[in-house]
Amino acid sequence: MSAQHWEAIAQALARRSPHAAEGAVPRAAVALVLREATPGTLELLFIRRAEHERDPWSGHVGFPGGRAEPEDASLEATAVRETREETRIDLATEGARLGALDELRALARGRPVDLVIAPFVFRLLRPTEGETTHEAVSLHWLPLETLLDPAARSLVEYRHERATLELPCLRTRGLVIWGLTYRMFENFRELVAPDAA
Repeated sequence: MSAQHWEAIAQALARRSPHAAEGAVPRAAVALVLREATPGTLELLFIRRAEHERDPWSGHVGFPGGRAEPEDASLEATAVRETREETRIDLATEGARLGALDELRALARGRPVDLVIAPFVFRLLRPTEGETTHEAVSLHWLPLETLLDPAARSLVEYRHERATLELPCLRTRGLVIWGLTYRMFENFRELVAPDAA
């Protein structure tokens, strides 16, 4: 992919200021990491989170990221640190920021969580696979073209209290991408590929 194509993504993300969630609540950040798999073919990184009893997103497919720590200089720094800890990919040296998406108030198991998540979009400057860790049990580089294809859109049944809800999701390669991760991806799609709705 040429420099002009990367610049086009950055410009699309810059056309609208990201919505900032209000309130002095704890913050977290995630990274949407893009790489060029072959010339002109982009892939987006997803991880499957490790199973932890106290983690409300235990075992889910999502973007690398986590809660801000006092030593983080910014939420972008949180996304960089968490990505390094979870995947061994160092965006500080191997990546470049393309932009930011809307902040989201977190939901877990159908209930609001006292947490705001800030998503940041990065490109890798050279091909990198990453590594699994105790926090990310598998890494999945999914073709952006496949994710944008309407054929990937589906519904997932979610049991909440006594009701069964059907929620929008993406299904590809045996993975189900839903919830907060789906909402973040939709925000990205709306900005960089609005015709792929």
